[in-house]
Amino acid sequence: MPRVILIAGAGGPAGQAVVRRFAAQGDTVIGVDRSGADGSLPVDLLDQAAVQQLAERIKTEHGRVDGLIHLVGGWRGSKTFAETSLADWAFLHDLLIRTLQHVTLAFEPLLRASEDGRFAIVSAKAAQHPTQGNAAYASAKAAAEAWTLAFADALKGGSSAAAVLVVTALVHDAMRAADPGRAFKGFTDVADLATALTDLWSRPAAEVNGRRIDLTG
Repeated sequence: MPRVILIAGAGGPAGQAVVRRFAAQGDTVIGVDRSGADGSLPVDLLDQAAVQQLAERIKTEHGRVDGLIHLVGGWRGSKTFAETSLADWAFLHDLLIRTLQHVTLAFEPLLRASEDGRFAIVSAKAAQHPTQGNAAYASAKAAAEAWTLAFADALKGGSSAAAVLVVTALVHDAMRAADPGRAFKGFTDVADLATALTDLWSRPAAEVNGRRIDLTG
């Protein structure tokens, strides 16, 4: 039976790569993006009521969610710690943490209803190794990881799992075309990220739950 996969942040390059990967496997893919780009559902994940309405709609139409992939991302930084802008922190808090909170709280019952569900975020090495110019970004990523691991604890012992995939940064074809002389060493291609996400179902939920999976090579 095809899995029901919800991808938050489906309009970006990573989101599109992940949509393609799951769709190629025959899964029912529901893309969500605030812009509504590339056929995704236009939902503002900062609007908790709108996220709850989305969950209720999917419950009515499908009864469960087998995969919930949170790819909402962004970056803000500075040259030095002293130049850190708290406006950047506010932006990243909303983008990386608040959207995650709304999605997990709304969709936990649907993920629990799956016989083999998976939840995942993409984090960054910066969360464990913050630098002075990355203070706001690293802190937001660390908080997102902590929230996800708390979600994993809530899922413990069930048939679903939550995991954190760690990258240095992501790269896609348009980035390479724009800077053909750059090697992008240590970056993870969005196609490889998509493969790693689908591979989360290759092991039992108990072996995936609460794991930080390093894709940095």
